[in-house]
Amino acid sequence: MFKEQKERIMREVEEALKRAGRTDSVTLLAVSKTFPAESIIEAYEQGQRLFGENKIQEALDKREKLKGLKDLDLHFIGHLQTNKVKYLKDNFGLIYSVDRIPLLNEMEKHFARIDRVQDVLIQVNTANDPAKSGVSMDELPELLEAASKCGHIKVNGFTMMPPLVNEAEENRVHFARTRELMEEMKKKFTCDNIDLRILSMGMSDDFKVAVEEGSTLIRIGTALFGGRY
Repeated sequence: MFKEQKERIMREVEEALKRAGRTDSVTLLAVSKTFPAESIIEAYEQGQRLFGENKIQEALDKREKLKGLKDLDLHFIGHLQTNKVKYLKDNFGLIYSVDRIPLLNEMEKHFARIDRVQDVLIQVNTANDPAKSGVSMDELPELLEAASKCGHIKVNGFTMMPPLVNEAEENRVHFARTRELMEEMKKKFTCDNIDLRILSMGMSDDFKVAVEEGSTLIRIGTALFGGRY
């Protein structure tokens, strides 16, 4: 099932790119949270290499089971508590949930101790949705300024979670605003460890609209794997 679903999704991505007049590409992150390691292995055997987890312990348990898959790239996409940073170690190619300075500082200390430069995304709350995590647009420059002083954190772009809505089209304005915000910040921050090139927006229900509005990395779970365990 995975292969067929992935092919369908990527066809829809290509159609969305054409509608938007885009000539670049979009990366597909398979959101494997709550699915067993066996589901990841099956997807890996069909060519998928990029997977997303949102709970530290679940991700670490799976990482142990999957350690024989040498080029598997595991991303951490969940909300991150400061006291959980020590468990990150060097397990994740990209961490999506940096949204506040105390967390950033704790991550800098952790990755300095293990001598690793960690790629991250800043999670922004462009919709000002109290139900979602993410730094506000007003506080974003201060967070990026703090990140610019870090020696072991590299900001690769932004991610966001739109509000829950009945129709994906309702969130187009938030996707567009996040893209515009990243373009604004590109002009203000040009240091070596801030390279705003990844814009992760769009999930199973709204990825086509997100791609039309500039997403370069979509996070798909249910549409790939089926219902949650």
